[in-house]
Amino acid sequence: MKISNVTLAFENKIVLRDIDLNIWKWEFIFLIGHSWSGKTTLIRALIGDKEPMVGDIVLDTWMALYKNMNDEILQEYRRKTGVIFQDYKLLESKSIYENVAFAMEVCGYKNDVIRRKVPEALEQVGLLVKKDRFAYEISGWEKQRISIARALVHDPDVIIWDEPTGNLDPETALGVMKIFDDLNKEWKTVIIATHDNNIVNSMKKRVVAFQDKEIISDQAQGWYIL
Repeated sequence: MKISNVTLAFENKIVLRDIDLNIWKWEFIFLIGHSWSGKTTLIRALIGDKEPMVGDIVLDTWMALYKNMNDEILQEYRRKTGVIFQDYKLLESKSIYENVAFAMEVCGYKNDVIRRKVPEALEQVGLLVKKDRFAYEISGWEKQRISIARALVHDPDVIIWDEPTGNLDPETALGVMKIFDDLNKEWKTVIIATHDNNIVNSMKKRVVAFQDKEIISDQAQGWYIL
C-alpha cells in the first residue's frame, strides 16, 4: 500500500502532516515514535477507521481507500486485514470461542465457515482447550492471544498491531514476535506500532520513526532510534 501525501488529525489537532510512505507486500515494518507522535492515528487510517484531512491510502489494487470507499469495499478490505488492538477490545460476557466467532460474524461469514475457521485460529495460538472459558476468567496474555486469533481467523494478507507488548514480560514479548516473524515468512505483510525498543532492536526489520508530525527516519534492518 502507499500512504500518499496524508495529513491526519486527532481531536482537531494535526498529528501527522504530508506523510508519504510505501509499505511493500510481504514486508515486516515497525512504526516507532514517542507518545502522541501519530502512530495510533496512522494505524486507524490504515484500517479504514480514520479519514485523512488530506491525501489517501492507495491499496495494492490501485484503489484509493477513502476516495473509493463504500460498505462493500470496506468489508472486503477488512477481511484481508487482521487488526490487533492495544486494549484487546474483547467482549467480557462472551466465551473465547464467541469472541473470535464474532469477528467473523460482523464480516458476514456463513456459519459453516465460522465453525471451521474459529477452532483452527484458536489452535494456532494454543487456546483451543480453553474455548469455552469467558474472557473475564483468563489472564492478560491469554486475552492477547485471543486478539491474535481474532486477527488471524480471516487468513488476512495484512496484519496490523498497535502496541503489542505493553502488558507482556520481555521473554513472552519476544515469543510473540516469533509468531509474527513466522507469519511474515508465510507471505503476510506485518505492520506493528510500538514503543518497545527491545523487540525492535532484536528483530532487525524495517523501522520507520515519527517525530514532530513527520517521518524522521526510514531504516532497513533498523534500530529503535529517536
